[in-house]
Amino acid sequence: MKIYFPQWQGSGTGTRIEPGAKTILEYLGEIDFTQVPLSSIEAGPQGKQRFHINNYDAITEQLERLKKTIEQGNPDTIQLIGGDCGLEIVPVSYLNKKYPNLGVIWFDAHADINRPCDSASCNFHGMPLRTLLGEGEKAMDTLLSSKIDASQIHYVGLRDIDDAEQQRITKDAIYAPNDLNVRDLANILTKKGIKKLYLHFDFDCLEPSDYDKTYYQIPDGLKIKEVESCIETLKAEFDIVGSSVLESIALQQSHLQPITKIIKLLMS
Repeated sequence: MKIYFPQWQGSGTGTRIEPGAKTILEYLGEIDFTQVPLSSIEAGPQGKQRFHINNYDAITEQLERLKKTIEQGNPDTIQLIGGDCGLEIVPVSYLNKKYPNLGVIWFDAHADINRPCDSASCNFHGMPLRTLLGEGEKAMDTLLSSKIDASQIHYVGLRDIDDAEQQRITKDAIYAPNDLNVRDLANILTKKGIKKLYLHFDFDCLEPSDYDKTYYQIPDGLKIKEVESCIETLKAEFDIVGSSVLESIALQQSHLQPITKIIKLLMS
């Protein structure tokens, strides 16, 4: 199932994320993608905060819609154009229910594993993994089809981590190497008995000098070529049942030129 869901409210005020997702959709062609409408509840500067989460009502309303769309489609695989990272709680928890011990590969500069009460920004795109672990805002647990274990999380490109996030990563020794070693990642996945993967891809995992049309630009990121090689290896050795492309803010298709191979690898 191919889904277009350009949620931006999880970023707080990052309205550039929605047109950025639209650019990717137009590049790939809209015909194959199910488009899930966003909430009309006020968000952004006038949005309301509940449970230490900005735009809470808008986020939960549209995530309920996303969950219903996926459940009705009952897909075996999901490829999703978004949107901010907070939306991942729905497709990941759905696929984890279908395929227990799903390996979650988190290509991201950020850990996205804060609790709401620990988040300095109160933006939900920094909380999805903590929510998926069942340690986030309990009122959001109804959006989850299942919960994951910390051993299922594997970071790639991580380099901007809050103190509270580092404590959570350290607590369960979550896979978070300083450098990308594809062979090491593949071996660890195999040792854990993981055969099916979800590839979460936030473009800020990339080095900004290689690609800078991202919501955040964090230096010392991954080179495009090494990311392409990593995804190719994972696709060759494991069953990719889900993938996403998130938080690009490119407004013209020409801006996507450096990352077109990554997009095609993840969306095909």
